[in-house]
Amino acid sequence: MTEVGKPLPHDSAIGHVTGTAAYIDDLPRRERELYVTFVGSPVAAGRLKSIDLTEAAKVPGVRCLLTHNDLAGPNHFGPIIVDEPFLVEDEISYIGQPVVAIGADSKSAADAARKLVKLEVEEQSPILTIDQAIACNSYIGPRRQMASLGAEDPEVVRDAFKAAPHVIEGRFHSNGQEQFYFETQAALAEPADGGGIRVLSSTQNPTETQAVVAEALGLGMHQVVCECPRMGGGFGGKETQSALTAVMAAMVARTTNRPARMVLSRLDDMCITGKRHQYQTDYRVAFDATGRLIAAEFDFHSNGGAFADLSTAVLERTMLHADNAYHIPLMRVSGQVCRTNLPPNTAFRGFGGPQGLAVIEHCLDEIARKLDLDAADVRLRNVYRDGDPERSVTHYGQIVRDHLLGETLEQLIDSSDYRARRAAIEEFSTKSATHLKGISVSMVKFGISFTTKFLNQANALVNVYTDGTVQVSTGGTEMGQGLNTKLRQMVADEFGLPVSMVRMMTTSTEKNNNTSPTAASAGTDLNGAAALDACRQIKERMRAYGAALLANAERGLVASPDNIQIAGGYVYDDRDPETTRRIEFADFCANARRERFDLGARGFFATPGVDYNRETGRGNPFFYFTTGAAVAEVTIDRFTGELVFDRADLLMDIGRMINPGIDRGQVIGGFIQGVGWVTNEELCYNDRGALLSTGPTTYKIPNITDLPRTLNVDFIDNPKHQKNVRLSKAVGEPPLMLGLAVWLAARHALSFVAHGQPLPLSIPATSEELLMTLTKLTASSEVTRLPEPSRNGASTAGSRSPKANKPQ
Repeated sequence: MTEVGKPLPHDSAIGHVTGTAAYIDDLPRRERELYVTFVGSPVAAGRLKSIDLTEAAKVPGVRCLLTHNDLAGPNHFGPIIVDEPFLVEDEISYIGQPVVAIGADSKSAADAARKLVKLEVEEQSPILTIDQAIACNSYIGPRRQMASLGAEDPEVVRDAFKAAPHVIEGRFHSNGQEQFYFETQAALAEPADGGGIRVLSSTQNPTETQAVVAEALGLGMHQVVCECPRMGGGFGGKETQSALTAVMAAMVARTTNRPARMVLSRLDDMCITGKRHQYQTDYRVAFDATGRLIAAEFDFHSNGGAFADLSTAVLERTMLHADNAYHIPLMRVSGQVCRTNLPPNTAFRGFGGPQGLAVIEHCLDEIARKLDLDAADVRLRNVYRDGDPERSVTHYGQIVRDHLLGETLEQLIDSSDYRARRAAIEEFSTKSATHLKGISVSMVKFGISFTTKFLNQANALVNVYTDGTVQVSTGGTEMGQGLNTKLRQMVADEFGLPVSMVRMMTTSTEKNNNTSPTAASAGTDLNGAAALDACRQIKERMRAYGAALLANAERGLVASPDNIQIAGGYVYDDRDPETTRRIEFADFCANARRERFDLGARGFFATPGVDYNRETGRGNPFFYFTTGAAVAEVTIDRFTGELVFDRADLLMDIGRMINPGIDRGQVIGGFIQGVGWVTNEELCYNDRGALLSTGPTTYKIPNITDLPRTLNVDFIDNPKHQKNVRLSKAVGEPPLMLGLAVWLAARHALSFVAHGQPLPLSIPATSEELLMTLTKLTASSEVTRLPEPSRNGASTAGSRSPKANKPQ
C-alpha cells in the first residue's frame, strides 16, 4: 500500500466547490463580537497634524476609536528593517495608510464612524516612480553588488566588452502585479484567559503574526496564540502584510475585552497592500558571432514602496536569478530598492525571480534578433551544462548540478514541433494584412530554499492514537496549494496506512513554535521532512516494542527491531511466514500504549548545505534547482492589439511527484498567473499616488478566454536528482516564470513589422501596449511591407477565409 504518487483530491476540494470550506469571514459570529475597520490617510505624503474623533465617537454602537497612542508596545514593525508603523504617528507615507482603528457593534456603525473621523493633514509632493526616487536619493537599505569570479575587477569586465564582437545595452521595465487572492486580508481576535489573545488569521506566517501582535500589545509571545485554519489564497501577499489586520483586530479585542473581526473589502485590500515590485533595469551584454555570452552587467532598481517589508530580500533573489538558466563567464550585478509613497511592496510568487529572469530572456531575444538567429538556438548555446566545470558555476559561486536543462530544451523543441511551427509562423506573419503570429521559448532555473539561512527549518508534531489513526501538526499553512494533502500522503506511507487514517490539524503556534513562513516554494520540503522525522522516531519505538512482542523462541525468532515491518495496516516480523502472527496496526497501538510506549513525537528538519555570505555575495544559497522550459504561440490583431494565446507546451523537472494531480495543477496555475503578469494585469496609479485599478472591473486577472487554446504539460524524468523529501522538487513558484514565453512570443510577432527597429515592449504587454507599439513601429518604418488587401480586408496571399476578423 502506497499513497505517495497518487493523484488524490485536495483535502478541501469538496469544501471548495460546495462552499462549505470555512474561511475567517465564514466562521460563526462570537458572542458580543465587534466589527473592525480603519481610517486611512487621504494623501500619499505629508504630515498628520491632528485627529478629531468627537463626532465619530457619538455614533451608536461604536465601542472604540484607537490611534497609535493606544498601543501598549512599540508602533513600528518589519521583518528585516523595523521601519513601518502600525498606525500613523506623524509622517504619512501612502494613501490609505491606517491612522485610526474602529471597533463597533455592526458594519453600518463602523462605516458611519469612519466617515466622521476628521484628519488634518499637511500634504506634500509624493515620490511615486523609480526615476523620482533616484532623483531624490530616496532608498531602502544598502546598494547590493555581486560579481562572478574574475569579474570582481571592473577593468576586467570593461576589457571584455571592448574586445567583444557584439554588445547590446538598454533599459528594461517590468510593472508590478496584484496577488488577488480570493480571500482578502482577514483576522479574528479573541481575549483569552490570563490576559492573553487568540488570533485566527489568514496568514502564511503564523509565527510572525504571533510576534507582531505580542509586540504591539506589549505582551510576551507566550500570551499570544495564532492559528491559521486555511487561507483563500496567499501568493506571498500574506507572508508579512497579514500583520496589520491582525494587529488592528487584536487592539480592539484587547481594549474592549470582546472578540473582534476584521475582513478587508476588496477595495481596501487592493489599495493598502503591497504588490509584486515594479523594476527598472539597465543592462549591457557582450556576445560573439554565434550568440555565446561573454559578459553581462545588470543594474536593478525596484520600487519598494514606503517601507522596507521584504524588499531587500526580494531584490537579493532577483540578483541571484539574473543568470536564469544560462552561464555567463563574466557577470556583474548590482541593485537598489527605491523608497516611494506607495504601499510597501512585498512577496509575490517568484519573490523577485521573475523580474530577474525577464531581463536575461529579453537580452537573449535581442541577441537573436541582432544576429538573425533562432532565439531557441541562442538559448541552447548558453544553457548551463551539468558536469562541465567551465559552464556550471553561477555568478555567486554555486555549482548547478544534477540537472537536465539542455536535455529539457532539446526535448521540448522536438515534442512541440517548434521549428516547423516557427517556419509556418514566419510565412504567415509576412503575408497577413490583419494579424501577426509569434512563437518563442523560455526557460527557468529557480533556486529552492530561503536565502536567509535560519528560515530553512521546520518542526512537526505527530500523534498516533490507540485506534491506529494519526494527527499531524506542522507550521505549514494551507492556502490551496495542496500542502496538507501531500503531508497526509507521506505520513500515511510511513505507517503503512490509507490516507483516510491521517488528519492534518489547524496550524497553530501553540503546537508548532518558531516556524518559518509557508513561502519560497519550500512548504512541502521543510514541513514534510520534519513530519517524516517525527514518524521515524515513533516507528523506532514501535519496532522496539514489536520485536519483543513478536519474538518466538520456539521458531528461532529472537527480538530484532530491524526485522519489524509496519506496512499494509499491519505490524509483523518479516522473518515469520505465519500471517496469523501479524498484528493489526490499531491493536498494536493500543497494546503499545498499555506497555507505556510513547506514540507521539516532535520532528525537526534543517535544510543541509545552504550557506550564502551576503557580504561577499558568494556561497550556496539553494538546496537544489527546479527547472523547466515552455514554448508559447500567440496571434495579435494588427488593428486592435488583441492577443490570442494559441498554444503552450511546458516541460518541467519537478522530481518524483508526491501528488501528480496537485503538482500538475500548480504548474498550470503558476504558469497562467505568470501569463497574467506579462499580458493583462496592469496596475495604474494617478499622480497623487492613488491606485486606479482597484478591483476585477479595472484590474484584469486571466479569465477563461485568456487561456491557451491548446495546452500541453509534461514532465521529464531526472535520475540524477537524489535529494529532498521523497526525491520530489518544489513546484509552487518556478512555473510562473515560464509565462515569459507568451511575452516573448508577442515580441516575436511584433518583430515582423519592426524591420530591425528597437522593440521597446515592456511588461505587461496589454492590448493597448501592443497596439501602441505596433502603431509606432509601422509609422516609423521606411516602407510598410503589407500585401495588398482584398475587398474583404484580408490578405490576398494565401487567404481562404471570407471573414476579415479572422486571422489570415
